[in-house]
Amino acid sequence: METIVMDQGMLVSGIILAASFILIFTETLHGFHRVKVAMAGAALMLVVGQGYGFYSPEAAFEAVDWNVVFLLGAMMAVVAIMINTGGFEVLASNIGKIAKGRQFYLLALLGTAVTVISLLLDNVTTVVIFGPLIVLICQKMKVSAIPYLMAAALLSDTGGVATLVGDPPNLMIGSAFDIAFMPFAYKMFPIVFVAWIATLFFMRYLFKEELAIVPEGTFEETIPYKDKTLWNKSLAILGLMVILFVIHNVIHWEPWMVAGTGLILLTILAKEIEFEDVMKNMTHEIPLLMFFVALFMLVGGVEGSKFLEYLGQFIVPFLIDPVSGEVIQENFMITCIALMWVAAIMSAAIDNIPFTAAMIPIIASLETVGVNIAALCWCLAIGVGMGGNGTHIGSTANVYIVTVSEKLAKTTGNPDMAITPLKWAKKGLPVMILTLCICTVIMYMFFDYYAIPLHS
Repeated sequence: METIVMDQGMLVSGIILAASFILIFTETLHGFHRVKVAMAGAALMLVVGQGYGFYSPEAAFEAVDWNVVFLLGAMMAVVAIMINTGGFEVLASNIGKIAKGRQFYLLALLGTAVTVISLLLDNVTTVVIFGPLIVLICQKMKVSAIPYLMAAALLSDTGGVATLVGDPPNLMIGSAFDIAFMPFAYKMFPIVFVAWIATLFFMRYLFKEELAIVPEGTFEETIPYKDKTLWNKSLAILGLMVILFVIHNVIHWEPWMVAGTGLILLTILAKEIEFEDVMKNMTHEIPLLMFFVALFMLVGGVEGSKFLEYLGQFIVPFLIDPVSGEVIQENFMITCIALMWVAAIMSAAIDNIPFTAAMIPIIASLETVGVNIAALCWCLAIGVGMGGNGTHIGSTANVYIVTVSEKLAKTTGNPDMAITPLKWAKKGLPVMILTLCICTVIMYMFFDYYAIPLHS
C-alpha cells in the first residue's frame, strides 16, 4: 500500500470537518441549528477544495448519496399522507384501551408499536408520528409522559437498527457497501431483538417510581377515523413495499425506487389528498433531508482531499501482518468490537449520522487493501444505533422527543415535563451501556457469522 503523506489541503479539510462536527455537537450552546452548520461547512469545504484542487461542484453533487435522500423523502411523504387518515390516533387509542391503566403494559405496547413501525418507516419518522400521540394518551390517563416519550425514542433507536430502512445510518451503510434488505435483516435482527427485550425490561426498573402510579384517567370514548378507506389503502401499500424491500435485490431496484413506487401508488389511490397538505405535514422532516445533503457534501470534500485515507492507513498495520499480508484475526475482532464502542460513544456525542458519514470512507479504504470489512460494517451499524441512546442529541429521534417534552412543559407550565440533558443521561446512558455489553458478548460468540464476506 502506497504511503499517503499529509499535505496542506488534507489538513485544512480535516480542520473544517472537525470544526463543523464540534459546532453540530454544541448547537444548544451557540444557537445555530445543525442544518445551518452543515450547510456552512459544506460551502466552505467546496470553496477551499476548489482552491486546493481536491474538490469541485460536480464532485460535491456526486458525493451526495441520493439513494438515502430520496428513500427518506419518499417514506416521509408516505407517512404525511397516512397522518391525514387519523389511523395512528385510532391505533394509539386502542393501545390505551387494551392497557386498561396498567402503566408498564401500556409502555410495552406503545414501545412495541413504535418499534414495529420504525422497522419500515425509520425511527425519526415514527417518533414524529407517536410523540404528540403519547402526550395525548398520558394527559388522558393523568400520568407523566416522560417514561413513554423516552421509551419511544430508546426502543425505536434500538429496534430500528434491525433493518436497512429502520435507521438513517443503516441506509448510509447499506447504500455505501451495497447491502440488500434481507441480508441486513438476517445479520442484525437476532442481535437487536435480544438488546431490545433487555431495554424494554430495563426501562421497567429505570422508571419504576413513575410506572407504579395508578392512572386516574381512562379510555372510554371511541376515536373515529378521518378517512378509514385511505388508511386501509395505505396499509396495503405498506405491505406491498415490505415485499418489494425484501426482493429489491432480485428485481434490481434500489430501495428509493421501492419507496418512490409506494408513494406514487398512494398518491394515485388518495386522489382527494392535495400535495400542499402533504408538504405541510413534512415541514418537520425537510431540515433532516437538507442536513443529509450538506453532510454528504462536507464529508465528500474530506474524502476528496484523501484525509480519511490518510487516517485509515494507521489502522492497516494493526490489522494486516506485514510479512504474510494476511489479516490478523485476533486483532481484527478486537478492532471490530472497539469500533462498536467508539462508534457508540461518538454517536452519543455528535449524533450518529455525521459519525457514520465520516467512518464509511475509512472502512472503504480498508476494503481496497484486502480487508474483509463485513464485521466492521455490522459493528458500525450496531455502535451508531445503540450509541444514539446515550444522550439527548445522540439521534435525530431523541432530539425530536426532547422538543416534544419542552413544548409540553411550556403548554402545561410545568418545567418538570421537559426532558433535560441530565434527565436523558440518567436513563439513556445506562440503556446504551447495557445494549452494548449484550451486543459485545453476542459479537464475540458469533464473530465468524458476522465476518462472512458481504457478497460471498
